[in-house]
Amino acid sequence: MERVPLLENGGSEEKRSLGWRVFDESKKLWRIVGPAIFQRVVIYSFSVITQAFAGHLGDLELAAYSISTVITGFNFGLFLGMASALETLCGQAYGAKKYHMLGVYLQRSWIVLFLFAVMLLPIYIYTTPLLKLCGEPDNLAEIAGKITIWQIPQHFAYALMFPINRYLQSQLKNWVTAACAAVALLTHITLSWLLLFKWHYGLVTAVLILNSSWWLVLFGMFFYVVCGGCPDTWKGFSMDAFADMWEFIKLSFSSGIMMCLESWYYRVLVLLTGYLPNAELAVDALSICMSISTWELMIPLAFFAGTGVRVANELGAGKGQAAKFAMIVSVVTSILIGIFFWALILTFHDKIALFFTSSMVVLNAVDKLTVLLAFTILLNSIQPVLSGVAVGSGWQSLVAYVNVGSYYLIGVPFGIFLGWTFHYGVLGIWAGMIGGTFVQTIILAVLTMRCNWTEEANKASRRISRVMHQNLQRNIKTDRRSPARNPEPVDIRVMNGETRAKRGKEIMSELTAP
Repeated sequence: MERVPLLENGGSEEKRSLGWRVFDESKKLWRIVGPAIFQRVVIYSFSVITQAFAGHLGDLELAAYSISTVITGFNFGLFLGMASALETLCGQAYGAKKYHMLGVYLQRSWIVLFLFAVMLLPIYIYTTPLLKLCGEPDNLAEIAGKITIWQIPQHFAYALMFPINRYLQSQLKNWVTAACAAVALLTHITLSWLLLFKWHYGLVTAVLILNSSWWLVLFGMFFYVVCGGCPDTWKGFSMDAFADMWEFIKLSFSSGIMMCLESWYYRVLVLLTGYLPNAELAVDALSICMSISTWELMIPLAFFAGTGVRVANELGAGKGQAAKFAMIVSVVTSILIGIFFWALILTFHDKIALFFTSSMVVLNAVDKLTVLLAFTILLNSIQPVLSGVAVGSGWQSLVAYVNVGSYYLIGVPFGIFLGWTFHYGVLGIWAGMIGGTFVQTIILAVLTMRCNWTEEANKASRRISRVMHQNLQRNIKTDRRSPARNPEPVDIRVMNGETRAKRGKEIMSELTAP
């Protein structure tokens, strides 16, 4: 297979034709996006398959599982966002050829996300009383709470798996995740068919199968990394992972807030629907639409990842205009794919829910929502890619404020206003929230167009140089506190002389780097 470099050597890129530049950038982009789409679609399919089996167990089981996925989805969004800090740090370090820092960043992310996973456990333990407090029906709250507790192993899988995924993705090894996910998907389908369809086990068994699938993917990636799959970037466990922890926590948390505000947004829609008359039917119909939307969203999220890596790589290499061009190619490609799925949903509007349910009442309810579903998919083909630009550039804190204003100060109130004041129900709630997504997309587009890409490249270079200088200073202090021990005087002199010369060259190289 032809090897396409992520970073160009030399300055001849601007001299080539536009068509060739687009083709070349597309090859680089799809090396990341192709495996990422497969991996994300497969992993999300775990939940969709489980939901489909739950739907055929009964309408109440489907509604309970849908509510439980809302609860777990809150934490999913937070961890996904916190791990995306590695797209900024690992992407820029890889672009600057500081490969060993990727392993250090991975270990820091594991530590931070695991601590947050422990702190978020009460949400799982007290799901039932929380849902009752929010006004959900008692029978729905009881079953959903029971299912949510059984999803705690999946909760910890999020915290450990997402950082490895970003780490591998930054060095074009996301095919590893795709391969692990493919094996897990075959296992998931086989166990689901055998235990749920053939032997008629209940909803708890479905959740246990889902947990095992997540951990199977996690173990596959972990052993690939620690057993020599990434020799340039994984140098073993290091105490450097505990250094500069506060700065890393701030970037991770702002990344988490940025992403989870997006992930939570449409899950709020499902919760609000639970307050409508005939809530069970409304939740069933809307959760099916959300599953289809999120399933398709895996494609724009792959472009989110690919854009983040490409932009970070080029900024880390000091190429601001190349980062801008990578962003444009990614956005246009994602929009074209979004238009295709928009047309597909409108064409098969009355058939798309057959995978999830055979209830004619639910099928008709879903049919009434397909226009909103189609336009949600179209908007989602743009917005995640622009968010990927933000991650690659390190703008997470700014985008978090944009998300709060667009989603929760405009979208949610507008949706409630249409849903209850004008009595449009779930159609009104969803339409209002689409308005919030539209406002957020416009703001991100304006921020991206006004970006000074040369300055962003300079910021990335300064960030990497600062981190490397801090690590070198810390290592020098450690060497002084721990002198080499060797019983042979001649070998000590030779070793120290070589070490001093090597260290001097490293320091001069790092301090004079652009």
